[in-house]
Amino acid sequence: MSSYIKAFFLVFGIFSFEILGAQSNNEITVVELEDHINFLASDSLKGRKPGTPGGKIAAEYIRDQFIESGLTLMGKDGFQYLNVTTSVKLGDNNTLEFNGKDAVESVDFKPMPFTSNLELGAEVVFAGYGMQIDIDSLKWNDYEGIDVEGKWVMVLRSDPEPENDSSLFISYGGDRDKVLVARDNKAAGIIFVSGVNVSKDDKLMGNTFNRVTAAAGIPAVNITRAVADSIIGEGRSIIDIEKEIISKKKPDSFPVDTRVVASLELNRVEVKTQNVIATIEGSDSELKKEYIVIGAHYDHLGMGGPGSGSRMPDTIAVHNGADDNATGVAAVIELAEKLNSEKPNLRRSVIFMAFGAEEMGLLGSQYFTNEPLVDMGDIVAMVNFDMIGRLDSTKRTIMIAGTGTAEQMEGLLLDLEKNSTLKFSHSPEGYGASDHASFYGSGVPVLMIFTGAHQDYHTPFDDVDLINYGGAKEVVDFSYSIIMDFINRDKKLTYKEASASKKKTRTGGLKVKFGIMPDFTSTENDGLGVGGVTAGGPAHVGGMLKGDKIIAINGMPVTNIYDYMARLKKLKPGQTVTVDIIRNGGKQILMILL
Repeated sequence: MSSYIKAFFLVFGIFSFEILGAQSNNEITVVELEDHINFLASDSLKGRKPGTPGGKIAAEYIRDQFIESGLTLMGKDGFQYLNVTTSVKLGDNNTLEFNGKDAVESVDFKPMPFTSNLELGAEVVFAGYGMQIDIDSLKWNDYEGIDVEGKWVMVLRSDPEPENDSSLFISYGGDRDKVLVARDNKAAGIIFVSGVNVSKDDKLMGNTFNRVTAAAGIPAVNITRAVADSIIGEGRSIIDIEKEIISKKKPDSFPVDTRVVASLELNRVEVKTQNVIATIEGSDSELKKEYIVIGAHYDHLGMGGPGSGSRMPDTIAVHNGADDNATGVAAVIELAEKLNSEKPNLRRSVIFMAFGAEEMGLLGSQYFTNEPLVDMGDIVAMVNFDMIGRLDSTKRTIMIAGTGTAEQMEGLLLDLEKNSTLKFSHSPEGYGASDHASFYGSGVPVLMIFTGAHQDYHTPFDDVDLINYGGAKEVVDFSYSIIMDFINRDKKLTYKEASASKKKTRTGGLKVKFGIMPDFTSTENDGLGVGGVTAGGPAHVGGMLKGDKIIAINGMPVTNIYDYMARLKKLKPGQTVTVDIIRNGGKQILMILL
């Protein structure tokens, strides 16, 4: 064979190998899923918390994978930026003085994590556990017979049944609940003190940030028992008062002949995070104007700790979030690569999104649906991947939520499932604790793909060695068939509102639910935004709409999610309530039957 012929076959062989290699790389593979998950869930990224270097590296990695797959970036070089509050820190102006004594910050007192930054000098009234409860099986009023208007109200933390894990008091014993009760009684400020049942060694609370930026509306401070004893005086101690209330199961409230002057300052730390967004344009001259969104959140809990969402809040360690949700992001990356290789066969356009700040309240997806980069009316379906890495090898069940959000959805899925060796569990509801809920609330048919919760969820043990990579590939392969149907069907899915579930669920002490999805993106303390309304629920029947802002229930102000939840605890099934809302800049009042 001549040298020319040899050279030809050598070049041809290399060229053929490169083509075959490129084709194989465009397929969804276990190896590539594992590579993506291992990178995103590595210790070096330190849990991908929004605003951290690890979170930024994760976003850049996803963006670079989109570029490598040939997608067109959207936003600012593939990013849609948003600001979120991630922590609180003490300001420079924190003082507390009583009886001529200056208390020491972080030793004698600390601002509560939700304090309003205000200065107040006023008399003090002790109000037991700071509760007002009037339900069929429990009556309790720490404010009876006392006047707290314009004054500091001092209250014990927790409740008068500390040893009873099923106590009815538990639902009313939260610090935020007590702030609302104090405000309703016109107190100007609130002082929290921990009894021995809360803190045996009389420690102050930490600067825990609970992921919602709402301040209390009044100054709120935590003091030690030693300081509280000095303020109360007359030989009475917090330990004795606590013991007496618990033993007698009777409120003990009284005015205190002491004036407290305090200035409180707590700064909320705001950081910039981002959604990662890219697109593939469809090939059909008309249908390419419509979009299918394929998404997953890439953020996680960082190093954990109090207020992070960790189920082990006392453990500071990397929360790798391998299943939650490096697996979902890996699915989006692999689908982006595969679908772009089939670009001529895609009739509709596809948007790929990795959402930021999902763990803080769906902030990234809510931000996109509020500030969309395309017309929301042109988005005809959204598929969300969240925790797809723990497919049980025996049960082999995929959970699919949102099956009731389009008229054709159930039939489509049942047809596809006939040819699968997997098993399936369907839930019709479009709302839920993941990013698809933001799109459903905007009138988009949705599906969420999920392989189930597990004991490592939101702990440092959600790591790569526990992922079922082969199972994840099976999930993505099946999801691909759904997505291709969405992309190429002649007529788009017909959106419908999935009816409110009739099943009984635990609601944190609530007897009623309005049936709304709160909007957590607002940083103003001026009401609770409505991010979505459940079809058939009380709010829907009463005329509430996505985008409304609830400012009062039965004439009592609602400034944030905590006020809203506390108001609901006092309502009963069958009751009709008035709800003041702001809609399009104007105030309206709705009547809602619970």
